[in-house]
Amino acid sequence: MKLLVLDSSGLVASVALIEDDQLIAEYTTGNKLTHSQTLLPMLDEVIKRTSFEIEDIDAVAVAKGPGSFTGLRIGAATAKGLGLALDKPIIPVPTVDGLAYQLFGTSMIICPMMDARRKQVYTGFYRFEGSEMKVLKEQCAQSVEDTLIQLREYNEPVVFLGDGVPVYKEEILEKMGDLAIFAPAHANRQRAAAVGTLAQVYFAQGIYESADEFVPEYLRKSQAEREREERLHGQK
Repeated sequence: MKLLVLDSSGLVASVALIEDDQLIAEYTTGNKLTHSQTLLPMLDEVIKRTSFEIEDIDAVAVAKGPGSFTGLRIGAATAKGLGLALDKPIIPVPTVDGLAYQLFGTSMIICPMMDARRKQVYTGFYRFEGSEMKVLKEQCAQSVEDTLIQLREYNEPVVFLGDGVPVYKEEILEKMGDLAIFAPAHANRQRAAAVGTLAQVYFAQGIYESADEFVPEYLRKSQAEREREERLHGQK
């Protein structure tokens, strides 16, 4: 199976090409350029530097959200455009699940945290049983405080990763103490390779959809939508 993978759901943009059990190429960047400036050039560079012909891919995998509203829209539009142009299915992967899958095989609880602003995070809880990732808590948007209260109930070591960790690290340490473990730099941000590997699992289970059907999953209203509602509420 030949898979093109995109993840622009967070601060990092990442593109990968995967064939069966082999990662052919991955381009990941966390610079301050917007994903609209980086994603397509990254995709073009990956294709040019490999023997892949984009027409030969079997599917497009994409991090479907939650995450940055702008980033998700860019990733979704790119995935849909490729899917429609090439007549290939889309394999949508929950962003938080893809983050957790980077820590494949660990026996500890995994807690990705993406900063959702206003003291909230996009998060979920996961654990591996052998080679299967079990979802203990499905991805959601909730407060950092609630997240840490729920994790304390397990009374087990928890591995934290994601762009929300440096934002709330002090609070995590205060609430979790020695139970808090932080993923190292090579495994603490989004990577298209992890999204693509999990996408292969989904595809084998028949979890995919047409490019027409695919829409990103935001979980929350955008900041602009929230501010508009607040303005309207204030006018009443």
